[in-house]
Amino acid sequence: LWCAWIRRQYAFGGGGMMDRTHLVVLSHLDFDGQGQLLEVGCGSGPLSIRAALMWPEAKVTGIDYWGADFGYNQTMCEKNAASEGVAARCRFQHGDANKLDFPDKSFDAVVSNYVYHNIMGSDKRALLLETLRVLKKGGVFALNDDMKPKMYGDMDAFVQKLRDMGYEDVRLIDTTQEAFGSRRRAAMMMLGDSRMLAGRK
Repeated sequence: LWCAWIRRQYAFGGGGMMDRTHLVVLSHLDFDGQGQLLEVGCGSGPLSIRAALMWPEAKVTGIDYWGADFGYNQTMCEKNAASEGVAARCRFQHGDANKLDFPDKSFDAVVSNYVYHNIMGSDKRALLLETLRVLKKGGVFALNDDMKPKMYGDMDAFVQKLRDMGYEDVRLIDTTQEAFGSRRRAAMMMLGDSRMLAGRK
């Protein structure tokens, strides 16, 4: 019953929490809407589609591993994009966040929402760095996840590492308040350590 309640809260026709979270992610992306945007872990495509609607001149790529357990696929994403009138500017393809199938400096912006913690056996910081690898110099990022210390380690130290590497305006944002209203409610939704890594390369 608890899991069913949580799923209902996230549903776009139910509690709408995921829709609210998508707005939070995009609000922290300092993107001018020009060029190419990548979403890592697009699921059924709603965040990619939301980005395409928000920035009418952007071209959006969504990648996902689309494991059998989740019931999402490329065709579903394409249909969803078509239903919102943005199919011409969205493309979806199979991909692995551990090794993105794009050259360095391919995108002007990159986003991700509650993806990395689901990738079993992967170094979370390595996943973040792999995502940032495909970002152009001057490109922006907003990467939201349940950043539990036991999975991510000391993220304040990681933020400083990125600053030392030359990344600008790097910040770690507590998204429990914005997305859920309180840390307690976020914990009830099993996302009590929601944080977003945002900045510019």
